[in-house]
Order: sequence, then C-alpha cells, then structure tokens
Amino acid sequence: MIEQSPATAPDGMPAPAVSVDPEREEVADAAVELPLGVRVAAAWSWRLIVIGVAVAALLWLVVQVRIIVIPLVIAILFTALLHPIVAFFERRNWPRSLGVITALLTFLASVTLLVVLIVTQLRRGLGDVTERSTEAWSDFLRWLESSFGLSGDQMNGYIEQLMHAIDEHQGEILNGALAITTTTGQVITGSLLTLFSLIFLLIDGKRIWYWVLGFLPRSAHAPIDAAGVAGWASVGQYVRVQIFVAFVDAVGIGVGAAVLNVPLAVPIAILVFLGSFIPFLGAITTGALAVFVAFVYNGPVNAIVMLGVVILVNQVEGHVLQPLVMGNAVSVHPLGVVLAVSTGALLAGIPGALFAVPIAAAASAIVNTLNEHRWDPSLDPVTTYHKRQKVYRVAKHRARNVARLTAKPPRHVRTDGNTEASTGGSV
Repeated sequence: MIEQSPATAPDGMPAPAVSVDPEREEVADAAVELPLGVRVAAAWSWRLIVIGVAVAALLWLVVQVRIIVIPLVIAILFTALLHPIVAFFERRNWPRSLGVITALLTFLASVTLLVVLIVTQLRRGLGDVTERSTEAWSDFLRWLESSFGLSGDQMNGYIEQLMHAIDEHQGEILNGALAITTTTGQVITGSLLTLFSLIFLLIDGKRIWYWVLGFLPRSAHAPIDAAGVAGWASVGQYVRVQIFVAFVDAVGIGVGAAVLNVPLAVPIAILVFLGSFIPFLGAITTGALAVFVAFVYNGPVNAIVMLGVVILVNQVEGHVLQPLVMGNAVSVHPLGVVLAVSTGALLAGIPGALFAVPIAAAASAIVNTLNEHRWDPSLDPVTTYHKRQKVYRVAKHRARNVARLTAKPPRHVRTDGNTEASTGGSV
C-alpha cells in the first residue's frame, strides 16, 4: 500500500491520508501502456486491411464491367504504340488530324495484313495438317501397343477422361475472372469500343487526362500529373520494345521452320509474333505449335531440331533481349515480370497475362516518381493547360477573323452613291 501526501482541509487542518491501490489506478490512455511494436503493428494492420478491401472492391467492379475495361486497356496500349506518329507530325507543326489519320491507317493496314496472311496460309494447309495429325496419332497408338501393350481403346478411354476433366474445369483453366467471352455480339462490341477509344485517345488524350485530373484536389495535381506522365512513358517504351522482341522471336522461329522445311512457316511466325506479347508463356506455347507441326510432317528428328531452335530463340530473348533491351526501357526485374504474368493469368486469364507487365511497369514508374518527388509543387499543371488552351483558342479565333477580313476585297463609295470595288468595276 502507498500513502499519498496529506491534503489540506478547508479549515486549514491537514486531511487524513488516503491509501490507493496501484492495481486499481485508472489510466487515462490505455494505448500508452502497449509496447511500441504492438502499436505500430496495429496501425499498419488496419491500414492494410482498408487497402485490401479497397483493392478487392476495385477488382470486383472491374469484373462487373470487364466488357468495357478490357477494350479500354487495349486501346490505351495501342495509343501508346501509335502516339509517336502523331507526335512526329506535331513536332513539325503539321496538322494533328493528319497525324491521327496516318496512325490509324498504319494500324488498320498492319492488322489487315496479319489477318490476311494468317487466313490465306491456314486455309491452304489446315486440311493437310488435320490429315497428318490423324496419321501421326494412329502411328503413336500402334507404337504404344507394340511397346507397352496399351491398346488403342485404352488410350482413347484415357483421352476421353482427360477431355471430360478439361471440359468441367475449362472456366478455371482458360478463362479466369476476366475471361474474354467469345460470343459474336461481345466481340463486335469490344472491337468497336476499342477502335472508338483509340481514335479519341489519339485526338484528345491530353485533354481527357487533365479533365480527369481536375476532379482531384489542387494540391494533388502536380504529383499525380508527374506520376501519370512517367507511367505513360513507361507503358509506351514497353509496347515498342515488346514489338521488337516479338519480331525477333517471330523471325528466329519462322526462319528456323523454313530452313527445316516445316510447312506453314509464315503462319507459325505470325502466331509467335502475336504470342510473344504474353511474356514467357506466349513464346513457349507458339513454339510448341511449331514443334508439333514439324513432328507431324517431318518426323521426330526434325521435331527435336525444331525444339532446339525454339529453345535457342527463347534463351536469346531471356538472356539478351530482356536484360539489355527490355531492362533498360522498363525498370522491372525479370522475377517481377514472371510473378506479374503468373498473378495476372491466375486472376484474369489471358487478358491478365497480357496486361500484367505494362501495368507493373507503369506502377514501378509511378512509385519511383512519387518517392523521388519529381515535380514542382509551385506549378498547377491543370491550370497551366487550361491557360494554354485559352490562349490557343483566342489566337485561332483572331487568325480566322484576320483571314476573313483579308479575303474580302475592299470597297469604295463614289460620289454618286454607288459602291465600287477596288478593281474599279461598279456593283
């Protein structure tokens, strides 16, 4: 027991001492009694929980509107690819509309060329591939029966069980949470939405960005604008470098297939080019297709050589192109690329694997910009942009008025009251 110092009574006499039990002493703030590590962990915990709930809500919303989100993201990637063409025209003070038209025509011509090549080449050789595949399967069944005693009926039964299991779980295997549906209406809707979004992003991308930025507080304009510009530059570099990497993969595997007399070398090269936009997984899948075609047409020895070509091309990509070219353009570690692609494929299927790396690259650039404070806090980019647009509109309006006035010939009034043009003729 602890005795408190005597207090003074109202009549001046000392008050009797009161004993206080320390176990019953009330604490004004219970948090101060907790260790610092516990308080810090609790503060981090509830904040992380809030962030996790917000991210989960955002993913749920994206899933609900995936028919809009996926075409919009594709349009953003295409805009990052085609924007240098528009910027080329702007640097030379040529009309921006001419640059947009040139970019769109280049894009449509490239897509049309790829589709025509794939369709025409596959139409010529698809039937033969089916027949050769059937013959190769029959030879494989006979080899299994002679070597291991497995009959063709047993193998067909195993294959039917495998296909049944795939059919039952094809949603989890192929689609994921953000699967691109294959109905005709949704494909047409998505294609049109991608095209219209691409057109408007090329025409008014900057104005759309500052319009969205205007909804944020004024103090957030400068840092968010700097982070957004850095992320946009990173996405553009990724898309252009990835096209170069995909081209190298396509040329390497296509030339290898042509040298080995593998049929359908051109469609295989185009499929490798398209598949390479999904890092690691795309090149491996399309390379396996090339090995299969080589096996069906030219036998196992040719298929093994084709497999060596595919492995060589993938090694060149992984050890030369990715570290030197992609690493300098996009500051994302190869392990980060693998984890991003795997996570994207797990959460969103093929679209997730396709969008994972550019999203990771943009996120990395944004975080680096915010951490290093690469902006001027005294400037408001939204206000600056609107002032420039106002000056441009006023100058354009004045130029039109001057052009309208100079286009009309001056008129003079004669003493008799008739109006006479500057050429001397009366009107």
